[in-house]
Amino acid sequence: MRDTKVVINSQKLDYSCELMRALAHPLRLKILSFIDTNSEINVNQIYNALELEQSLTSQHLKVLKLAGVVSVEKSGKFMKYSINYEVLDKAQKGVNRFIASI
Repeated sequence: MRDTKVVINSQKLDYSCELMRALAHPLRLKILSFIDTNSEINVNQIYNALELEQSLTSQHLKVLKLAGVVSVEKSGKFMKYSINYEVLDKAQKGVNRFIASI
């Protein structure tokens, strides 16, 4: 039996789960790739280019936004989406550290 206590920060764990969930969906990755290619873009441009339903696109963008993966800025009557590269970088480093420790 080990004497070391395992300490888990539940807030960080919850956020990490939401972030990984957001990044684990193929359609969300496709949306992220499209945003990356176009820098800043609105939902209409995304669903038209990817041939998706507007409601489906909005639902996936909401998941990405809540996880902090995309940022949203109001521009006139449109909401412009852009990628939060800092969050993606931290996620990538965290996954790499985890894989290296296995």
